[in-house]
Amino acid sequence: MTTARLPLFPLNAVLFPGLVLPLNVFEERYRAMMRELLKTDESEPRRFAVVAIRDGREVAPTAPGMPDPTALPEKGPAAGFGPDPIQAFHRVGCIADAATIREREDGSFEVLATGTKRVKLLSVDTSGPFLTAELEELEEERGEGAGALAEGVLRAFRAYQKRLAGARERSMTTGQELPDEPSVVSYLVAAAAVLDTPAKQRLLQAPDTATRLREELHLLRAETAVLRHLPSLPAVELTRAPTSPN
Repeated sequence: MTTARLPLFPLNAVLFPGLVLPLNVFEERYRAMMRELLKTDESEPRRFAVVAIRDGREVAPTAPGMPDPTALPEKGPAAGFGPDPIQAFHRVGCIADAATIREREDGSFEVLATGTKRVKLLSVDTSGPFLTAELEELEEERGEGAGALAEGVLRAFRAYQKRLAGARERSMTTGQELPDEPSVVSYLVAAAAVLDTPAKQRLLQAPDTATRLREELHLLRAETAVLRHLPSLPAVELTRAPTSPN
């Protein structure tokens, strides 16, 4: 079992391997995390772990109990996540590698990171200026029939894209080749499909690539069937995750 201890960045979103994650970091606990990551030599990866929030808030409240003006702000690395923070997070997350960490004049940070590897959350340490976690790296098992399932998922994904784009039938991958490696396909589709956080989390923590692809095939067919009966939808940019205000 390969384990690692890394800074922990909880989000109201799911990060997948290969997905680009832009972050707007303004809260002090996460500023402290970025300052620590900047101490890492540029030749080494600046890694932190991202987990989706099950319960709680990714931005600590500034005045709990409002409108009571005497209420004190909740502070500390675990603010907003309850007395046992690990219970507030989904147990499978993703390591992020920060390619760019840029400090602004006001002390906030603009960060661009990429998901690299799935991890299982073992424990959370709240003793420092930001959360850290003990993590177990998860290997990606291929599973039976992953190759054939990937082909089916790509076909279903193209049909889903066309339905989303409406009468223009524009695809988010126009002029680009879609990958054919099953695990890459599974993460691309999981990140790009318009699904809620619980559904994306189920895909992230699938036991193997084939299981994830099988679930995606079911989801894509169901969503495409629903879209057939809906009026045209506004264009949605699917290839980028929204900038998370932290």
